[in-house]
Amino acid sequence: MKDTGYKIILASNSPRRKELLSGIDIDYEVKTLPDIDESYPEELPNEQVAEFLANKKASAYADILTDATLLITADTVVILHDEILGKPVDKADAKRMLKKLSGNTHRVITGVCLTSGKKQVAFSDVAFVTFGKLTDEEIDYYVEKYNPMDKAGAYGVQEWIGYVAVERIEGSYFNVMGLPISRVYEELKCYNDEK
Repeated sequence: MKDTGYKIILASNSPRRKELLSGIDIDYEVKTLPDIDESYPEELPNEQVAEFLANKKASAYADILTDATLLITADTVVILHDEILGKPVDKADAKRMLKKLSGNTHRVITGVCLTSGKKQVAFSDVAFVTFGKLTDEEIDYYVEKYNPMDKAGAYGVQEWIGYVAVERIEGSYFNVMGLPISRVYEELKCYNDEK
């Protein structure tokens, strides 16, 4: 990709998001702020939570934005039926989530916000993920070995559990990893065209 003309900042410590952004050959730096409030209104529809949080994270960086910077914030939620499965609080919670996901189809929604000093673009990407049945032993093995405490829904699709449990994905695999990178790339090109 040609240089966007911006200093691109990824506001995430997620190794998956770093890997995906690096994969489209753009230069960026990582900058994160501590203790960003990730709460959201209870009445907010589940489908809007990820994009709401991506926007909320962006607003926390308002002081560092200039016309020359382009900030990327994102948030991913896993929704099973009408329940948001966030990051597990402990291993027991992770196992509880995986038991719920076992044998079911859930939605993974990643909200992304691109913010410069001049404009802001936000969007959500949705993928449907179908898990096969998991035994208690398989769930225990995954949680104990991979410790998925930093992952929405208590799993990383690129890890062991993705190989053995994911039967089908409708939508972007990379969205399930944490960043719908093809859509991000297209949006970055729009910024580039405006420079």
